[in-house]
Amino acid sequence: MDEIEVPTEHIHEELHHAAKHGERWLSWVALSSALLAALAAAAALLAGHHANEAMIDRIQAANQWSYYQAKSVKANLLDTKRELLVALGRKAGAGDEAKAREYENDREAIAKKAEGLEKSSEAHLDRHMGLARSVTLFQIAIAVGAIAALSSRKPFFWVSLVFGVVGLISFISSLL
Repeated sequence: MDEIEVPTEHIHEELHHAAKHGERWLSWVALSSALLAALAAAAALLAGHHANEAMIDRIQAANQWSYYQAKSVKANLLDTKRELLVALGRKAGAGDEAKAREYENDREAIAKKAEGLEKSSEAHLDRHMGLARSVTLFQIAIAVGAIAALSSRKPFFWVSLVFGVVGLISFISSLL
């Protein structure tokens, strides 16, 4: 039986020649796309981290506000008790006055902590949004770079680089 000869040697030579003597800018497209992909991965990881931190801080702030409400209910019950005693012509105990002041001080501290957690959540959310924006710009840059390579049009490569630089600026500003 005769073996079927596949003329791949010619194709192999063409690919080797194209790789050696081809357009150098395509190598830059590949390199920039790889760097942009690495930056996009780092930005996505950080964006996810800040989204998680924003959510955790928001949950903790909600818990603090619930604790504040519980202290308010206790303070209202104590106030009602003192008003009833006064209405019955009896005197409220000294411990009740001290407890009322304690509840008020506790509520102030709890409110400050809850407000701080809310501000922290907002800061994390702002960072998340900036990082998510940079991920999107990096992805657009990679896609436009692929279009440049497939269509062999250098202007698309320059547009890709512009998107990459804007993404990098967004990335850096989100970290500062």
